[in-house]
Amino acid sequence: MKKPLIIGWLYPELMATYGDRGNILILAGRLKRRNIPVHVLPINMSSTAEDLKSCNLIVGGGAQDRQQSIVITDLRARFKDILADMFDRGIPGLFVCGSPQLLGHWYMNGDGNMLQGLGIFDLTTKHFGKNKPRLIGNTVGKISTDFQLAGLEWKDTIVGFENHGGRTYLGPECQSFATVVRGNGNNGEDRTEGAKYKNCIATYYHGPFLSKNPHIADWLLVKAYEVKTGHVLKLKPLHDTYEWKAHNYILQRLKI
Repeated sequence: MKKPLIIGWLYPELMATYGDRGNILILAGRLKRRNIPVHVLPINMSSTAEDLKSCNLIVGGGAQDRQQSIVITDLRARFKDILADMFDRGIPGLFVCGSPQLLGHWYMNGDGNMLQGLGIFDLTTKHFGKNKPRLIGNTVGKISTDFQLAGLEWKDTIVGFENHGGRTYLGPECQSFATVVRGNGNNGEDRTEGAKYKNCIATYYHGPFLSKNPHIADWLLVKAYEVKTGHVLKLKPLHDTYEWKAHNYILQRLKI
């Protein structure tokens, strides 16, 4: 592949609260280790529609309520239809912590203000303020075999750390990303974790998420290449000793 795979990083100055830059470094690094050209393109207030349309993979991070308000205003004004079309065509995305809340129908923040979302995911999120505690801690989820790639090491678990006041509820048209094994997940009630829409993943796991879940990083890269070229990319295995040690450490710590 001569032309680089372009990773669009949504509003890095505003939405990179919980080490989200790490997810960008991991995705780009895994391509470079395989000698596949890659370019990271920040998408921000000065970006154009053509900038966004050029991306093969979209990544969004976490933010506080004020930053989320700024971002969703710009997204709705300039990029809502473009993102919806891209995701409908199968372009993959990873949205962590705060950014998934903006992909749903609405997010009610801790002050009771309603932020209208993009409506791409059939979900809603409400922050109950002091009426309910934050959902915090190490967490484990179980995923389906849809994320398994031939020839690469795979586990049916994802691990991470969650810290969120908002509680997300999936609608009937929304598939969860994982089932909670340990922790709280979307809302601490129904054992759903995150959401999946075609090739887009939303999750509350951060820290960054991909550092302990290399199988999900590679799944996103394969999907990005497939949509870009029309061909399935067979990735060569990497030496992920430390990544899997980190993954397994959480499993052991939580006695799974």
